[in-house]
Amino acid sequence: MGKQLVSVLLTMAVAATVALGADNTVGTWKLNAEKSKYTPAPMPLKSLTTVREAADGGIKITTTGEQSDGTAINATYTAKYDGKEVPVTGNSPYDTISIKQVNANTLTDERKKTGGPYHATSRLVVSNGGKTMTPGVSLEFSLMALSNGIVPGCSCLPADAAGVNFELRF
Repeated sequence: MGKQLVSVLLTMAVAATVALGADNTVGTWKLNAEKSKYTPAPMPLKSLTTVREAADGGIKITTTGEQSDGTAINATYTAKYDGKEVPVTGNSPYDTISIKQVNANTLTDERKKTGGPYHATSRLVVSNGGKTMTPGVSLEFSLMALSNGIVPGCSCLPADAAGVNFELRF
């Protein structure tokens, strides 16, 4: 009886861990510019690759690529899905990110620039049998930051833009 109880409890613990820990965003994702949308145009990216690796209770993300003006993109962070801010290293326009997992196919995040005007929220969804990842992102900048060119990587935005929305397809 004791062995059966231990076996049942162990099976339940493994099943709970798998169910709660599933993350279908893990893998290497490459931008498909033809299927991506960016408003206002033009798309500020030539290429973008995101490597998402499982990490202790969360995810390690390394993003590389090239902006349309030739500037290299290189950013890395490791975060848990607890909604707490973690630092981002590299040349990202934001220096902190917090992530929450909605389910195995959906994550939400919030990105900020400490002491700066950058603020973005995102809802990332994996669909099409795990073959498509769509991060819908909403960016908000102050008009002063845009007109003074303070927002790195966003020089393509008009000075009167109050925000940017885009949907990237990987």
